[in-house]
Amino acid sequence: MLSNIFDTHAHYSGSEFDEDREDLLKSLPERGVRYITLASASVGDSVKNSELCTKYDYIFSAVGVHPESVGEAPEDYRETLTELIKNNNKIRAVGEIGLDYHYDDFDSELQKKFFREQTELALELDMPIIVHSRDAVADTLEILKKYRPRGVVHCFSGSAETAKEVIKMGMYIGFTGVLTFKNAKKAISALEQVPLDRLLLETDCPYMAPVPFRGKRCDSSMIVYTAERAAEVKGVTVQEILDITCENAMRFYGISQVEL
Repeated sequence: MLSNIFDTHAHYSGSEFDEDREDLLKSLPERGVRYITLASASVGDSVKNSELCTKYDYIFSAVGVHPESVGEAPEDYRETLTELIKNNNKIRAVGEIGLDYHYDDFDSELQKKFFREQTELALELDMPIIVHSRDAVADTLEILKKYRPRGVVHCFSGSAETAKEVIKMGMYIGFTGVLTFKNAKKAISALEQVPLDRLLLETDCPYMAPVPFRGKRCDSSMIVYTAERAAEVKGVTVQEILDITCENAMRFYGISQVEL
């Protein structure tokens, strides 16, 4: 059985897991999952994830406000995030944060304000950030180049050229089940530019399930299909990809050997 799976970006607080969350999370270590990091989309989600990660030794968390949630965030959101981080040593990043210009009703200035503020918070607390960027490459890179945070651009959907820019800043790049899709040429081209020591794997579950589960609810065990495609592209074995990306993620999130 494959082992050392580190799902670096998951959303287990979502309602999609309400019926079987506990049973599923208890079962994942038996299916090769070594660690999971929960990503947060709002202040409320951050609170839920902070509580959830304390229940399982192998689960860590990030806290933050997603660009699509900035309009609903309370004025004191940074204070709340700071308190969560300071009171829970299993919170290892600020995220997911960033920019999303995909839908017509986005407020780019408000999104950039929150992106800058949360990046500054991460720098103040010496934490990495998890970056969400959709249809906003230029503005995302501008902010990242200004602040130079430690971080990962998750669910990478950019070009090979953008991947090179991210790597130049010393950041990591995370790939999802998109690598397994038939129309994944852009993602594959980007992956080819990512050195093995800057590569992370994620599910973004319950979304982005890889082939052959596309369209279904995703969970961390399915990351092996993404690993298979990544291993093929990189010319290594699947277990080597899992070992390398687990080591990368432990380094990124500051996780030492934890007794499960």
